[in-house]
Amino acid sequence: MIHAVQEAIDHAAIDDTIVEVGQFQPRGSVGSMFAGGLIGGELGGALGGIGDAVGTGAGSLGGMHANAEARGLPNFMLVGASASTVYGFKMASGGRRKEPHELVFRVPRAGLQVKVLSRVNVRILELIDEDSGSRIELEGNRLPITHSHDLIRYLAGDDAVAASDTHVQDS
Repeated sequence: MIHAVQEAIDHAAIDDTIVEVGQFQPRGSVGSMFAGGLIGGELGGALGGIGDAVGTGAGSLGGMHANAEARGLPNFMLVGASASTVYGFKMASGGRRKEPHELVFRVPRAGLQVKVLSRVNVRILELIDEDSGSRIELEGNRLPITHSHDLIRYLAGDDAVAASDTHVQDS
């Protein structure tokens, strides 16, 4: 993943070196997926038979998509960081391991507050501009394959990650 984001940075003619990368979704994706699945399952269940399963699946995907649209972010992103900057790239679709090209955000780390919150199955990463208060809110899955924990640890440090794990908060 580091190599893929580094290639995207190079392709964009940005002179920087990526140190860590993780896979993220917009904050609220998992909750939206569950809510959409519940609603879709109820509607599909009224049709009987396979309708419940189809409704649940369609509702889950619809919930995630609606959340991403509302937040102005793609459903899946590779977020990389260098010593000076945090970059967010839209992931290639279709599950192919392909270099991401679409830069979604680029924020300097100077003046950036990093806040980490922990939920049962995800970690929330908030990137907050100290001057304006504007924020990018991301959700990282706890599965090691996403490396979201590695990026959070790089940006926030071990103490912030440990503190978020001991104080699981309400959404």
